[in-house]
Amino acid sequence: MIRNTRDGSRRAPYLRTDINMGNVTTLPPSSRGPRGDERAIHEALLAAGFQGLQGGNPKLCRELGLGCTGSGRINQPHEADNLAREHRDAGYEGSTLHVAWGLESDAEVDRLVEAIIAAAERYDYPLYIETHRATITQDIYRTVQLCQRLPEVRFNGDFSHWYTGLEMVYGGIDQKLAFAQPVFDRVRFLHGRIGTPGCIQVDIGDGTNRPYVDHFREMWTRSFLGFLRSAQPGDFICFNPELLPPSIYYARVFPNAQGELVEEGDRYQQALLYAQLARDCFAEAQRRLAAG
Repeated sequence: MIRNTRDGSRRAPYLRTDINMGNVTTLPPSSRGPRGDERAIHEALLAAGFQGLQGGNPKLCRELGLGCTGSGRINQPHEADNLAREHRDAGYEGSTLHVAWGLESDAEVDRLVEAIIAAAERYDYPLYIETHRATITQDIYRTVQLCQRLPEVRFNGDFSHWYTGLEMVYGGIDQKLAFAQPVFDRVRFLHGRIGTPGCIQVDIGDGTNRPYVDHFREMWTRSFLGFLRSAQPGDFICFNPELLPPSIYYARVFPNAQGELVEEGDRYQQALLYAQLARDCFAEAQRRLAAG
């Protein structure tokens, strides 16, 4: 089984609020996010309260007392072994994966996932398959079937791909949340991005009075609860805001008074809000666990 990320202590299982570097390295001049060289950005993120970086410099993260995780893509089974070894040796604590392209047969999917599970066990290195468009997990139904065939699989929940791409509210979100429960039970890493039924990434203001925000809070809470139900002392789950730039068609842009296209909000400020939303969801998961 792929182990949870673990810090070696005996402390109670906990949430670690990290941030994906894609959220901060491409910010526009209008953002209040960190500036400067690599060290300055790492130090600013630490000062802001983030506990780890996905895609950061592992050596610098260790020096500053930050956690550090990686990411990658697996297209063929043999690639899993190489990636796990290389990322472990580079100093990462675990990695999230885009796996294949979504056009594979169930047999091909199983070979890929079996190779990922084997590599994670061989190198004692967590590998989390991301719920992402254009990969083997692009569809809720197929991902649930994967859980039934290979229950050892563990996920990075990036649920905006499902919420928008599968229009989860169409036909009733409650039944889809219930159907996806086997996935939530196996989430051990989260990418924070909130979308609407029609757009994969939007500015959520202060996070209130928006039904789609409540839907994501529920998915995150269910994922945290799945983690807590099996976690051992020292285990933690990473939550990473991953609000990406308009250059890859994530952040929306609108014309300002001068007719210039600008991002609709400050992705860095939103990341700080997301971290607090995650802490609230983790506390709710703890309450649900205590209530039985």
